[in-house]
Amino acid sequence: MPETEPQQTATPDAAAAYTPTGRTVPTRSRDRATYDREQVHSILDEAYVCHLGFVRDGAPVVLPTLFGRVGERLYVHGSTGSRPLRAAGGSDEGLAVCLTVTHVDGLVLARSAFHHSLNYRSVIVHGTAHPVTDPEERRIALDAIMEQVVPGRSKDSRPADEKELAATAVIRLDLREVSAKVRTGGPSDDERDLALPHWSGVVPLTRGHAEPVPADDLDPSIAVPEYLSTL
Repeated sequence: MPETEPQQTATPDAAAAYTPTGRTVPTRSRDRATYDREQVHSILDEAYVCHLGFVRDGAPVVLPTLFGRVGERLYVHGSTGSRPLRAAGGSDEGLAVCLTVTHVDGLVLARSAFHHSLNYRSVIVHGTAHPVTDPEERRIALDAIMEQVVPGRSKDSRPADEKELAATAVIRLDLREVSAKVRTGGPSDDERDLALPHWSGVVPLTRGHAEPVPADDLDPSIAVPEYLSTL
């Protein structure tokens, strides 16, 4: 993440955890919920894509999109013609949204169909999104979104020109109403099922990066940058 934060960024709370609210306390499996600020940040920072939910014309809409975190603020990327970007900029009150991120870490296979599950880490953020119009904050936001995908890339590419910036919109969402939910461990088989002849356990899932494939028109003398080779 960029070390410099825009002046508009909300001042981070000194507390180690976010305060639970009626919208961030789950109705099921409350023992899996956490409000730890460091854990929330780590789950967000590891993700490539978020899902942004909002209501448009009385109907729910959920869009996958790129995002980046700078301190206690998330920046969401889109085109100036996208629905959430237009809606957020169309009112001084902003746009009520729900943003989610999920990582699947394992397939949990139980002896019974009912107890099959996933090991996962997820974050839900409720709040109001606002358009980013300050040029310096937009620059920081767009760099953060690029760094979210590949750390180090923002310094190894041509910055957007005026025409490209005019076609790009960014909204911001402060991390205030936030919760994470995490499941780890094996299946929760009922005692009556323990003797059944079915395999039970966890199939771990890992994320990996294959060797970078150069563009067909890339100058052969340009080597793979270190920030890619060390992914």
